[in-house]
This record gives sequence, structure tokens and C-alpha cells, in this order.
Amino acid sequence: MFQITCRTRTSKETGKKMEKQQKSSHLVLVMLPFQGHMTPMLQLASILHSKGFSITIVHPELNSPNPSNHPEFTFVSIPDKLTESQLSDKNVTGLVWSLNKTCAVPLRQCLEKILHSHHHIAALIYDTQMYCAQTIADDLGLPGITLRTSAATTLLLYPVFSQLDEEDFMSEIKSPELQALHLQRLRALLSQNPAKEMMEIRVELTNALKSSLAIIVNSMEFLELEALSKVKQYFPAPIITIGPLHKLAPAICSSLFTEEDKCISWLNKQAPKSVIYVSLGSMASIDRQELIEIAWGLSNSKQPFLWVVRPGMVRGSEWIESLPNGFEESVGERGCIVKWAPQTEVLAHAAVGGFWSHCGWNSTIESICEGVPMLCKPFFGDQHLNTSYICNVWKTGLELQNLERGNIERTIKRLMVDMEGNDIRKRAMDLKEKAAFCLVEEGSTSCSFNGLTKHISSASET
Repeated sequence: MFQITCRTRTSKETGKKMEKQQKSSHLVLVMLPFQGHMTPMLQLASILHSKGFSITIVHPELNSPNPSNHPEFTFVSIPDKLTESQLSDKNVTGLVWSLNKTCAVPLRQCLEKILHSHHHIAALIYDTQMYCAQTIADDLGLPGITLRTSAATTLLLYPVFSQLDEEDFMSEIKSPELQALHLQRLRALLSQNPAKEMMEIRVELTNALKSSLAIIVNSMEFLELEALSKVKQYFPAPIITIGPLHKLAPAICSSLFTEEDKCISWLNKQAPKSVIYVSLGSMASIDRQELIEIAWGLSNSKQPFLWVVRPGMVRGSEWIESLPNGFEESVGERGCIVKWAPQTEVLAHAAVGGFWSHCGWNSTIESICEGVPMLCKPFFGDQHLNTSYICNVWKTGLELQNLERGNIERTIKRLMVDMEGNDIRKRAMDLKEKAAFCLVEEGSTSCSFNGLTKHISSASET
């Protein structure tokens, strides 16, 4: 007769198991304090929290998030020592350089304090442009994981391609996708900023990427297939594409501006696919004449429009006081101007048929997920690369070459009315379907998140 024995865990064993689970579940996220970077970091934090991780978010004083909007997280502010002149100058490169210089010591002190109180950090996840975090993680023996809030292709353009000579560079971009991106033009734009700060950022950012345990990208594999293959040749860390974050995360409040919901009521009164939505992002600025040209271009297009004009976006003006005489009368109820809009809700609205954008990566991904074709007017940085993808690779938009009213009117009509626009819209809808597949259980994003959590768990056990 067999004797069946049951082994009961002792309280000591149970305690050890609980301690191990606690050790592997605490993550610290380091945020870059700009809207286009804060939103995906908070979305990532929400997703990881839903999978059982406890989250501490460390952020500079600039643009501090409101903790009451995210009671599930612990927020820790560190001094950034930015001056008023630095903030008013709006030199993004200079701000990133300064933040990494001034935040390094307080970030280290903050992490040491967390380690002392929690005894363990499973991983440090930092915005790629807060690259000082990787050096600190290495010094403290912490696994460092970076979040790239731009397209994966930027991992080539900034740290790698900018350092190659012309012959080597041309040999690297022979594939059809990379050829279509017009990377020569983008590389030339980079070389126009030879400042010491930019050179140092490129070196430090590249070193951080090569030391990281993993590189998270808010993208989808099918969007950048050839570029991703090239990225993996340069960086030893696994590249984990986990987009679209805004579709995976629970609804969060991350906007630095107050969203005006009245525009949704206005959209409800418009015909399907008739509205051109205009939003140039959280940092771009225009002069008064450009405002006037945009206004008349929108008016003369005869299309309904929803136009976001941020306070301070027009240089020398508080808001829209520089609009031309007769504009409001010519437009009437056909136009709606707001200071900020709930963008994901706007893009998902049936009345929206086109998106005039600065082509920041978040806006690009959000537009793809809703199948909305784009009118592209990039201003700086990766916006030029994203525009090349939209217009030359995916062919889901048109580039607006200059802000002249006749050109604006013609380009809006090409997108919204002409047969050319119908073809663009079909391709945009095809991308939407592919993005939707990434969200289902058997899609690539689910696998990528499983891979990310495994990386964190295995790193925390070593």
C-alpha cells in the first residue's frame, strides 16, 4: 500500500517566496519632462502596473505630473536647476543636455534612498534621452532598460548613421525602405547642429543604448521592418516593440494642457470624414504671418476644420488675437478653434477625415491606429523622419512644403476631396487593420510584453 505524503510549506518558506516576489516586482521609471515623452512613459507604467509591478516614477521638477491623476504610482521629484532663460529659449537639445548634467547626482541619491528603503529594484526603466540613468544603473548594479519614444529608425539616424563617412553611410541605406526615407536629407539636417551639446548627447546616448539590458520602442514591427533589422545589427540588447502603447494602456490623464471637450460636440454635427483636424503638437511655434496663411488656407479650402492653437504657440501673441480681419465671418460654424483637444478621441471620431500634424511619433502612431490620412508639416528632430515614413514609405499622407495660403488650400483639397486622397485613405485603413492585429492575443505586441516581463524577472533574480 502506497503512503501519500503532503509537504506543507513552513512560514519561513512562504516568507522567502513573498520576499522574492516583492523583490522582482518593484520598478523605477525615469521620465523626460516633455509632453511627447511623458505620455508614453506613463502609458508604459500603467500597463506594467496592471501586470502586477509596483511603480515609482522619478521626474525632474519641470512639467511635474500631477500625482492625484495617478494614485497607483509613487512619484519622486528631483531638482533640475533649469533657469528661466533656458526654458524661454526652447532649445530642446540644450535642455536635454542640461537635464542629464544637473539631474545625475540627485537621481543617484534618489535611487540609493529607494534601495535603502525597498532593498531592491527589479529594473530601472528610463527615457532614452535621460541617458545618465544608465550609467547610474551600472554603478549601482541595477538592470537598466531604455524606452525609446520615437521610431526605432531614430536609433540608427542619431547614434549610428551620423558617425559614418559618406561612403559607409551610402552602403548602409541600399534597401528600398531606407532609400525611400531620404536619409541623406535627414542626415544633412543633423549635421546642421554641430554644437558641443549635440555631439555629447550622441556619444552618451549611444553608450547607454549599448549598455542597456533591453530597448523598448513604442512601435510595431510591420511599420519599420528593414530599419529594425539594421538596428539589431548595431545594438546587442534585444529590441522590444510594444506599441501602440495608447491602445494597450488604461485611459490616463497625462496632458500638460487642459483639453477642451466642446470640440467633440462640434464634431458630432459634422459629416463623416469631412473634417481636417489641425494640431502642431506641444512644442512647435509659428510667427504671426504663418498664422494668417494657415487661417486663410483653411478658410479657402471650404472644408470643416478643428484647429488647435496653443496659448503662446504664435510668437509674440498670447493666443489667436492675430487672426486676420474677416476670417471668423468667412468661416462661420465651419471652423472650431480650441487651445487643446483630446486628440485620441478626436482622431477616433467618424467626422475626422484628415490630420494636419507636426508628425511627432505619438501623433503618427495615434493617426495610424485610427486610419486617418495625414497632412505633414514637420518642424524639428524626428518629425522629418516620420514625415518621410508617412509620405514615402507607407504613403498615407502628403507633405505640406510651405505655409502659403494657396499651397495650404490645394494640399487640403488633394487629401480630403481628390481621387489622390481616396487612395491615401485606403492605404491608411490598411495600416489601421495591421495595427489592430498587433493588439489581439496572437499579435506581436502581446508576445513582446511577455518578453519584456521575462527580461525584468530574469534580471531581478541575478
